[in-house]
Amino acid sequence: MTNAPVNAGHERTDERTIAPPKAGPAVTATPQTWTGRWVADRAGIALTGSERLPELVGLALRSGNPKRAHLLVSTVLGKHVPQRPSVVHGAGLELGRRVRDLLGAEAAARAVVLGYAETATGLGHSVADGLDAPYLHSTRRPVPGLDPVGGFEEEHSHATSHLLLPADPGLLAGDGPLVLVDDEFSTGRTVLNTIRDLHARHPRGHYVVVALVDLRSAADRRRLDEAAAELGVRLDLVATASGGVELPEDVVARAERLIAEAAPAAAPPVGEPSSAGPAPLDRVELDWPAGLPDGGRHGFTAHDRARLDAALPRLAGQLAEALPAGARRVLVLGFEELMYAPLRLADALAERLGGDRVRFSTTTRSPVLAVDDPGYAIRTRLAFPAHDDPRDGGSSERYAYNVAPGSDPARRFDAVVLVVDDVADTPALHEGEHALLGQLRRVTDRVVLAVLPSHRPVPVVPAPLAAPLSPPGSSKLPGSSELPAPLYGPAFSSYPTEEVAWLLKDLSGVALEAPTEEREEAVQNGGAHYAESLPVEYQPSPEYQELFHQALRGSAGRIALAVGTVAETLLRERGPGLVLASLARAGTPVGILVRRWLAFAHGLSVPHYAVSIVRGRGIDPVALRYLAAHHRAQDVVFVDGWTGKGAITRELADALAGTGFDPDLAVLADPGRCVRTYGTRDDFLIPSACLNSTVSGLVSRTVLRAGLIGPDDFHGAKHYDDLAGNDVSALFLDAVAARFGEVRAAAVEGADRLAADPHREPDRAGWAAVERISAEYGIDNVNLVKPGVGETTRVLLRRVPWRILARRGAGADLDHVRLLAAQRGVEVEEVDGLPYTCVGLIHPRYSRGATGGDGRAVADGGTVTETTGRES
Repeated sequence: MTNAPVNAGHERTDERTIAPPKAGPAVTATPQTWTGRWVADRAGIALTGSERLPELVGLALRSGNPKRAHLLVSTVLGKHVPQRPSVVHGAGLELGRRVRDLLGAEAAARAVVLGYAETATGLGHSVADGLDAPYLHSTRRPVPGLDPVGGFEEEHSHATSHLLLPADPGLLAGDGPLVLVDDEFSTGRTVLNTIRDLHARHPRGHYVVVALVDLRSAADRRRLDEAAAELGVRLDLVATASGGVELPEDVVARAERLIAEAAPAAAPPVGEPSSAGPAPLDRVELDWPAGLPDGGRHGFTAHDRARLDAALPRLAGQLAEALPAGARRVLVLGFEELMYAPLRLADALAERLGGDRVRFSTTTRSPVLAVDDPGYAIRTRLAFPAHDDPRDGGSSERYAYNVAPGSDPARRFDAVVLVVDDVADTPALHEGEHALLGQLRRVTDRVVLAVLPSHRPVPVVPAPLAAPLSPPGSSKLPGSSELPAPLYGPAFSSYPTEEVAWLLKDLSGVALEAPTEEREEAVQNGGAHYAESLPVEYQPSPEYQELFHQALRGSAGRIALAVGTVAETLLRERGPGLVLASLARAGTPVGILVRRWLAFAHGLSVPHYAVSIVRGRGIDPVALRYLAAHHRAQDVVFVDGWTGKGAITRELADALAGTGFDPDLAVLADPGRCVRTYGTRDDFLIPSACLNSTVSGLVSRTVLRAGLIGPDDFHGAKHYDDLAGNDVSALFLDAVAARFGEVRAAAVEGADRLAADPHREPDRAGWAAVERISAEYGIDNVNLVKPGVGETTRVLLRRVPWRILARRGAGADLDHVRLLAAQRGVEVEEVDGLPYTCVGLIHPRYSRGATGGDGRAVADGGTVTETTGRES
């Protein structure tokens, strides 16, 4: 695109000098004296331009920064000045809506928003909300193992280096408009540095710069226009107000003199403990959604936005319960770059409490002089040691401004809610004379600490890769050809991108379905393998759907406990670098739940892949090559839902022999006693077994068929997006994850018991039971005996069942089995001494039409009932 640099979004005014009011309210959301008067009078600094500037900014003096003497202190940013959260969020929303109007619907749908750390992380996120676009902010916190995709310098800042660390490097690789957001646009150098860096990596035709105030000089404006012409891009600017700052030539000397004169008396003691001692400190355990990013440091998507919006009322209720009764003034205090999540919590808390009771601000790295004067923007200052293990060369001191009341008792907060991430929840936050929590307890009546899990992203690895690696010494993973790329939701599956990477080939456009009777006859006659076709997807009746929901309500806590026990065990035995590989598809919801537990309980974001394993054919060798190319083989943990007689555990062990991968399968339920890592050995219903694709991300079972799957292809599967109206995949996951908090302690105890269990090693007692049942019922093929609730359900859903054996006295866990059996005309026989809750027997002498126990087709409304699913 040829350059067309414009300032389409600017608020234009005639340049003139604003006479700052000496003492009168500015037109702001919270009327107040203009807080730039003290500096303007003494340092000779003046604002020019829009009449709105005095209502948006005050003035203060920087300390320890020789590059810039003054600081514009925003009254609507939520950084240095406590403000109503609705005003802070609303300022960004309005700018985002203006950008949307500027771009138009088509371009806005392709836009990405980039905010600047630390000051504008919350503003940029709010702009992204108004634009409804994905968001990323720069960061000064490096993340081990995550390589930057860009970086730039903020030349006037006290801490100059910015990193760009998206979990998905493709976030900044598109050709849609890039929207860059900062709190003020003073010279344009930071924006120009950013654009040059990113444009060299991923050229695009349109950039939009957004700020609360645009204070560039004429020379700065020309410089940016020239840069746009040089790059051949369109550059638009959107600002709430515009103007300039007039500085005397000796402004630095004046500022230094003022700081020297004012510092000794400017900031009186911020508070002393009352006779009753420091204020109480309460810690609230927020039910933060598992896997939800705490901000935009590594990217924040529309799906993340929807999850946060849904969770906010519940989270606000938890905060409200921790506050003292009758608190009239409450401050929610965020932490440096962590601005957005505390802001949204503050806004939701304000709605919950009602009235005008909540304010929001955050701590900062910026050293600023405090002067307890109504005409100065920074009245009080708390200085405290950094408590997030800084490794970026910045100062070890941090600050919280206007939190202490100073000389005005009316400014005192009744309670302060401090929101930090777990990286910052260190002894330095709690211990020592100057620790932040200790200082807060001297200036308020109650301190509430809420700790969010810091998002630890799973990097999205670009594919294909030219030279995949193989585990050392392996002869089973040959091949040096390019590897295929994983599939991700929502394009493939209804699971979000970050929940799972599918190592599968998309066969959604291929007709693979066949009636169950035809498939069973072909399989038993040796004419076909079950993985070469798919059954027609079973659509449950309303009665059966209600049984699923009843089962989920009754077992969600039990499943959550099993998930937690497995996750805690894996973390202890495999370490935080573990990689989850679920066996598609039944194992995939379990892998997602284990991943969510690790994020919920430990702040870990571990990689999770779904891979195919086919009985009689082994695990997908191309998927193994992919895992070996991207991870250490010893870190990969294979995950499934449950065990039956142990056929898949044997298949997995055989397939992995000599590869360097650990064949120890982790499952929620191990009634067959086939594995050593499990949540329980009870045979109980895991509701995800009740359905097929509609509880497994709308993905079919896996397919391996010549002509469709080549030697360098992943195994295949279909995405049934036409079944989205019946999809309960997210419902299942969220219902279980919602119980994590109540079972956390029990899960740790479960992992303790498992580690100490002398009978933990598998003895395959289930296999012996299957052989006994096979002989007793005259079945000469143990593959036709499917033990356990999960496997029995699969028989009823996707095979031709003969009869069901149920342990005498089995209760509600078998309600759905009894219903399915009645629908298919299959006998349910109660048996004493059965080691499983139930066992499903596939018809051993099948001929077409023999769907029921009597060998005849079962009619349902005049049509033969067809069932479906995936076998593992």
